Amino acid sequence: MVHWFQSVAVMLALGASTLPTRLLAAAQDNAAQLSPVELVREAVNNEVASNGSSGRHFMFKDARKTAHLNQVKLVVETQDATAGMLIANDGRPLSPEERKQEEARLANYVQNPQELSKKRKQEKEDADHTMRILKALPDAFLYEPDGKEQGTAVVGHPGDELVRLKFRPNPNYDPPTRTEQVLTGMQGHVLIDATEKRLAEINATLVKEVGFGWGILGHLDRGGRFLVEQADVGERNWEITRMELSLTGKILLFKKLSIQSSDTFSDFHPVPSDLTFAQGVELLKKEASQADAAASGKVKPGRKRHGSEEKAEAEPKQVCCDR
Repeated sequence: MVHWFQSVAVMLALGASTLPTRLLAAAQDNAAQLSPVELVREAVNNEVASNGSSGRHFMFKDARKTAHLNQVKLVVETQDATAGMLIANDGRPLSPEERKQEEARLANYVQNPQELSKKRKQEKEDADHTMRILKALPDAFLYEPDGKEQGTAVVGHPGDELVRLKFRPNPNYDPPTRTEQVLTGMQGHVLIDATEKRLAEINATLVKEVGFGWGILGHLDRGGRFLVEQADVGERNWEITRMELSLTGKILLFKKLSIQSSDTFSDFHPVPSDLTFAQGVELLKKEASQADAAASGKVKPGRKRHGSEEKAEAEPKQVCCDR
């Protein structure tokens, strides 16, 4: 998931509800005065800055669908790594045996520091790759205006003006590493929140085959697509709400690559920033048990969270997934 930095975070924490209307209008006017690439660069700078210092951690749901599975996980961010527990498979709750297997899998990380260290290292590498792609956006593409949309609870900030920009590959862009190589074959559009100067959506399609290592290491086929949506989940904390990947290709010439996945992230609520992985696992187990009890009708679906009672909602709060 995406997190964020000092002066920018302080500014955003003020909240739109506390800002005078004239200041919001001024922010939108400023966005209108910026060139498309300047607006993208400012939004990317805000994302990078916020990623470094928000300090906020969340628990949320991840509903994932692929060609072979339909799962729902509870996920919690901790100071050590992200912990996720499967709570539903193909539309049904886990059996007692399946729940036991999930708890054993998580216990392995708690009981084996080396395994937790590997997980933390992998998450850092994934985050570093994502950051490299993000930082390359202003230079990798040519942008032009393509209209405006209105923010919603799952894309941007509700009611904010979203500036839509079309993009295509910049022929003068020379990717510094293989990570950025994929950008040379993409085109699509971005949505940028004009008030917050934040990326609300990136929708891109591969318009040509992209090779890695002169094609020896592999390639991605033309027609591949990815979509990432982001939203303000409360108090100017922005998180990924939806991610779709549809990519095919080959690795090392012979091994086929096929990624078809859709993730919807929802029901965000904050957890303590100093939460350890072990504490996060216990929190997941407690939350999963409460969800099971509510589903079976043994208790009312309302629940207490960190000392405060929350009312049950008719539907999960769609506000927000690393990521």
